[in-house]
Amino acid sequence: MGSIKDMTPHDSSRVLDKIAGHEQVMFCNDPGSGLQAIIAIHNTVLGPALGGCRMYPYESLDEALDDVLRLSEGMTYKCAAADVDFGGGKAVIIGDPQTDKTPELFRAFGQYVETLNGRFYTGTDMGTTMDDFVYAQKETNCIVGVPEAFGGGGDSSIPTAKGVVYGLQATCHTIFGSNELSGRCFALQGLGKVGYKVAMHLLEQGAYLYVTDLNMEWIEAIQEVAKSTSGTVEVVDGDAIYQADADIFIPCAIGGVINDDTLAQFRVRAIAGSANNQLASQAHGVQLAEKGILYAPDYIINSGGLIQVSDELYGANKERVLMKTKEIYYSLLDVFQQAKLDGVSTIEAANRICEKRLEDRRRRNSFYSPGIRPKWKIRN
Repeated sequence: MGSIKDMTPHDSSRVLDKIAGHEQVMFCNDPGSGLQAIIAIHNTVLGPALGGCRMYPYESLDEALDDVLRLSEGMTYKCAAADVDFGGGKAVIIGDPQTDKTPELFRAFGQYVETLNGRFYTGTDMGTTMDDFVYAQKETNCIVGVPEAFGGGGDSSIPTAKGVVYGLQATCHTIFGSNELSGRCFALQGLGKVGYKVAMHLLEQGAYLYVTDLNMEWIEAIQEVAKSTSGTVEVVDGDAIYQADADIFIPCAIGGVINDDTLAQFRVRAIAGSANNQLASQAHGVQLAEKGILYAPDYIINSGGLIQVSDELYGANKERVLMKTKEIYYSLLDVFQQAKLDGVSTIEAANRICEKRLEDRRRRNSFYSPGIRPKWKIRN
């Protein structure tokens, strides 16, 4: 097990400074299964925390802690933007997802989740799959995103991809005055579960694509799709995607791709994609606005998966998920308009909208007795 031997934070004052903005951070260590994990609950004003669990071979405890804190805070904004009755949380398991997974490890993780007494719901993320959480679900009911056969909503990449397409339509409407995707040129980074589905839709609509991905099987598959559609595809190598002469850049792979290095390379009019944490810092969102590049805040455009897994807790309903996912289009139009009216970047406008929603709910919750939350139905 490629784990971190000592899960005890050595500099407690520094750790306390890091977690000051979070409600609760739990370090999980189970020698029997080899589990080493961190669960971070950022904010439960809107409801119990909800966020995926990723598995990654972090090189240090600090690296794992920084990741889970950043991701859990992002989930607070994502839940607020999607207007679901959940707060922000996240979990990370320290280990190699290719070699360190066992049923016992995920059952142990489920036991830790259960000790939070419904304050945190979790499911798949980078490095984990729906099947992994079938084992965790044996220990706790606080699991979402499991296969349909186990009461889940199925593949969450489907609504995520649909949400990105709706976001692209809103972006095109804002910069071109039309929702039409045909005839537009897109630079798509990452042909994974979400990116591939987005690419297929764009090709079927007759779009021109520049694509890049490390997996040649995905590349070859999308080239085959292009042969049977009115769209076209051109493969570019790695970082060349940032210099593509396209209308819109669609990041669907790693985060932090909008940074000091790439800002000088972009030739697009807008950026709208599914990758999490696309901005290396909030300042880069401001710099995009200064360059005249329209940015669709990632936590809004990629929220289709969140919408599905949160919906599971009311009883999985695909039609209801689709209706809610379509709202991404209007949410982005509101953000774009508000940014223009206030003279701020789109990320600043989105953050303000989410923070107001959180503050409104905080005031409303004051009508309730301590510990009592607004009523909503949870899956048995």
